[in-house]
Amino acid sequence: MSGRPTITALICALNEEASIPHILPMIPEWVDEVLLVDGHSTDKTVEMAKEFRPDIKVVYQPGKGKGDALKCGIENSTGDIIVTLDADGSTAPEEMEEFVKPLLNGYEFAKGSRFRGTLPHNKPWYRILGNWIITLTFDVLFLRRYTDLCSGYNAFHKAAIEQARPWPLDGFENEPFINCRMVKRGVKVIEIAHTDRGRIQGDVKELSWRQGFKAIKTMIRERFRG
Repeated sequence: MSGRPTITALICALNEEASIPHILPMIPEWVDEVLLVDGHSTDKTVEMAKEFRPDIKVVYQPGKGKGDALKCGIENSTGDIIVTLDADGSTAPEEMEEFVKPLLNGYEFAKGSRFRGTLPHNKPWYRILGNWIITLTFDVLFLRRYTDLCSGYNAFHKAAIEQARPWPLDGFENEPFINCRMVKRGVKVIEIAHTDRGRIQGDVKELSWRQGFKAIKTMIRERFRG
């Protein structure tokens, strides 16, 4: 991985003390910066992160919501390339190279998919259905063939994600919004299959039906925005 842009691994976390010790040691050595955005955790998430990765950079998001945390992380990262990992342990850091390689060969956004080849680990049918509806809506609106719009495993050039500004949304719908902006502005995107290992411990923090409808409304509004 020599002679390449600098790389930041970005993890947004809220009360993930059980999973952080399993994630941080698996991040490849060639990653230049590991950035943890803490969403006001009440457990030992930050303490565990510093124990298992002494060089980790920790920032505290100013607001609430996954979208707000993602914006905070992007703004505070120093890498030319940013790779986002889920804090619950469901994404495998050892697969990061598969996301970075396309960005070194002309692509600007490597979008993760849990549905290319096999179904995600232990996902209930209604979660799969909800994700399918959101992804299908995006594909119809923007004439794409994505298989998973809701994966938290993504990589992008920081310069490319800046093209999606402004980011006015703070919830889960911010991710579909960014995808809309990237497509509308001609960013070169590739979808990358990745493993879904399932959450290590605790309750899964996924889209509710209400959040799903907000995501769909966001995509429709963005599609027809001038």
